[in-house]
This record gives sequence, structure tokens and C-alpha cells, in this order.
Amino acid sequence: MGTTQLETAPEPKYWHLKTVLSEALDQDFAVGEVLPNERELAARFGVARATLRQALEQLELEGRLQRRRGVGTTVAPPRVGVAVGTARHSWPGDGADDWQPVDAAESLPPAAVLKLLGTGGDFAADQPVHTVRRTRVTQGQAVAAELLYVPAASVPGLPAIEAPSGPARARAVLRELQRLVLDGQDRSVELGSARADDAKELDRLPGAPVLLVTTRYFTAAGTAAVSVATYRADTCRLTFGDSGNVEITHEPRVAS
Repeated sequence: MGTTQLETAPEPKYWHLKTVLSEALDQDFAVGEVLPNERELAARFGVARATLRQALEQLELEGRLQRRRGVGTTVAPPRVGVAVGTARHSWPGDGADDWQPVDAAESLPPAAVLKLLGTGGDFAADQPVHTVRRTRVTQGQAVAAELLYVPAASVPGLPAIEAPSGPARARAVLRELQRLVLDGQDRSVELGSARADDAKELDRLPGAPVLLVTTRYFTAAGTAAVSVATYRADTCRLTFGDSGNVEITHEPRVAS
């Protein structure tokens, strides 16, 4: 392919380059294909490497590109639907749940979660909680990682010795949680940065933008569990239906 020169435009040069690169991705590259290195791309489009990096970073934020460790920059696959909300309230781990349990351990909750759980009654600030880690995989790609914090009082029937950690323990905590009568739940969504553990699990760089979905589950006695789910911001779009549910939708791209 020959060198493509950019036309003069009032918008920032990297932004115009992003548009040109996006068209090239639709026409010249296949999903999963590794892009040429920065030197080759900069020469092809007649720009400085700093300008190229800005454009590539923007395309990555928009979900058009993925940076994969040991591979390089590849063309991202089409987006697929990932619903966060459901038409009915349900406990984590119920039959319609598509999360996969990874691990469970006892630990002290972070301050923000502690505030949501509240103190007093059967739960004290210095008590460890069952921390269940789960992942959400769609079409072979991890799109979210979750930490579910469950006070011991919420799962009194949990065996103390059997399966002290690992996926089996996680399933046991979730199974005991189903025994409670769920009175309701509330949810909040905010933009955040990927922590090291989440970044590794989601194949992102630490500090990459993510969507944090925090859910509190209530029984008649109060807050029974708190979920903090980290979604890849580069693959997710939030939509709100008439029911007030939150849905994260991945849509196929349409070439312009």
C-alpha cells in the first residue's frame, strides 16, 4: 500500500488520523489481525509517532483496537450484548447468572464497601467477610470481574472446614446466599481505573478506564451483600430501558 497523506483539517491532527485509521481498519484489516509497528504506520500516514500514538490510544478507548501482552495491537472483535440488569431482582449465582466463580476467601472489606455494609447488629467493622471473586466471559472474552462481599451472618449455614478457598468455596457461599429472601437491590455506575488484579484478569493495562457497577442486596435485616463489578469500558455501552434496569451492550460496528 502507498503512503496516505492527511489533508489539512481544523480538528487536532491525531483526531483526523483516528478517523483515517478507523476507515483503514474497516477496509484493510481483519478482526484479530496484528497492526504493523508504529514506525511503519507513522510512515504510511505521514505523521509523527507521537501523533500516531494519540490516535491509537483513542481507538483503543473506543473499543476498535486491543493491546495484547506479547502480541501487540490487534483489531478488536465485534461487540456482543452483556446485560447487567435483569427484569427481576435475584441473588448472585442464581440459575440465570452467567458469572463464573473463581475464588473465595475471608478478608476485611475495603472502607468503601464497609460503609455500604454498615456496622452494628451482627456485623462489626473489624470482622472479615467472605470475598467471592467471579468473572463474566462473553464469546470467550473476559468482559468483567467481580468482588462479592458477604458477611458471615448472611450465610450462617456455610461449612467452616470443607473447601476453605477456591471455586468450590465460592459456589458454597453463593449457594447459601440463595437461601435468604431478597427484599431488593440498588445499583450505581461510575467510571474508574483498572486495579492491577482486575487489569490482569480483563487483559487490560493497569489504570485503563473501566466501568464500576456497585450493587447492594437487601433482606429485611438490612444489607446482606455488596458486589463491585469492574467492566471493560472499551467494550461496553450503558443503556437504560423503561424498567430502569442497566444493560451493557456490545454492538457490531457498521462501516461508514
